[in-house]
This record gives sequence, C-alpha cells and structure tokens, in this order.
Amino acid sequence: MEREPKYAIIKDTEIGESTKVYDQVNLYKCKIGKNCKIDAFVYIEEGVEIGDNVKIRAFTFIPEGVKIEDDVFIGPKVVFTNDKYPRVRGKWRLLKTIVKKGASIGAGCIIGPGITIGKYALIGAGSVVTKDVPDYAIVLGNPAKVVGYVTDPKFKNKVRKFLEEAPPDELRGEEAEWPWP
Repeated sequence: MEREPKYAIIKDTEIGESTKVYDQVNLYKCKIGKNCKIDAFVYIEEGVEIGDNVKIRAFTFIPEGVKIEDDVFIGPKVVFTNDKYPRVRGKWRLLKTIVKKGASIGAGCIIGPGITIGKYALIGAGSVVTKDVPDYAIVLGNPAKVVGYVTDPKFKNKVRKFLEEAPPDELRGEEAEWPWP
C-alpha cells in the first residue's frame, strides 16, 4: 500500500504490492491482491478474497463469502449480498459468490447471493443479478438477462468504433491488449 488512508478502518487485512487504498474505507480480515485500486467509501468484510489488478470504485459493499478473481472491474455503488433471507436474529446461510477473471460490473448493480459471474462477463449498469452469468455474456436489466456475448464480432466492432471516433481529449487509460477474448 502506497500510503495510509485517512479516516479508514483496516483490520487484519493482507494488501498486495502497489495496491492503492483511498480514504474512508473499511477493510476487515480480507485479502487484496497486487496492483489493485480500492476507492473511497468501499466496505469489504471478513474472508473476502480479491485477486490482482482489480479496480473497485466508490461506495461498493462486498460481504463475507465473495471471491473476486484477477482483472475485474467493479463500478461505483455495486452491492453484493450473501444471504437469501436476511433478518436481524437467528440462523442464516452464507451463500458464496464468485466473480471470475476479467469480468466487469457496471455502476449501481446488485449481485444476489450465491452467484457466479463468468470470465469476461459484462454486467450493464443498474442490473440486478439473480442467476449465474455465463462466461463472456453481456447481461442487463432487472432481473439481468443475457443480451449478447463480448466475443461476438459485432460487439467488438461496436466498441472499437466507439473508441476510434472519440476526440483525443475524451480518451483515458493506456494502450492495452483487447480486454475480451
């Protein structure tokens, strides 16, 4: 970690090399890989595992039972859940969620408990994910439904054209390998 964040609670957490953790986060007994970015107002509970090169944007909640693999993007205000029938007292069942390598979750999504989000899947902003998402699928809506695949040449061309038509002052990031297989 490059610097100690202000107004943060970081307890018994393993944080990988070159990972940036911003102010006002709560990290409890979790493991975060190398080269990650954890924005402000992120809350990560005990036992959560986060791989390398993961970006988690502001106001995201990740409870116990979630595993996030390498190269995942999680947009702002994403909420993961781990209990299908939450209540204040009594027994409950922890349902584990896995986000596989290369997946991207748009802003404001809700991820239900016990879900697997497949490799390189793309979840549209505001979606409510209640079922497993296949590898490479594009899903959106409430409830989220498959509307395409990131491997489809039409989708790739649409994204490529969108970036090529952008004025230079609107482009961000670095040159990198194409993000989808």
